[in-house]
Amino acid sequence: MKRNNIILSRNLRKKQTDAEKKLWFLLRDRRFKNIKFRRQFSLNNYILDFYSPDLKLAIEADGGQHYTETGSQKDNIRTKELQILGIQTLRISDGDILKNTDEVCELIEKIIDKILNSPSP
Repeated sequence: MKRNNIILSRNLRKKQTDAEKKLWFLLRDRRFKNIKFRRQFSLNNYILDFYSPDLKLAIEADGGQHYTETGSQKDNIRTKELQILGIQTLRISDGDILKNTDEVCELIEKIIDKILNSPSP
């Protein structure tokens, strides 16, 4: 898989939103179920907020722009293109990350368990 936008990825790491900072604190250093995640990971034409190469799982922290008609359409296209590459995308609203952290962690844990317990192709 081609990795573009490396410089943009580095800049995004420096300018994380509060929700991204909070979620990164939970995911970094294999703190969450001992799974390696990367942040602002460049893949093809996309930059994934958080990505586990081992699980092929992208976690996107979605702000308000993702809930407009245009944003939603772009997200659907992106999700389908990532699916073609075998990558599952989990979208979580910034508000939920900031206000419902325990529920977000439970959701991520369920998705990880489902991936780990599913048979390999």
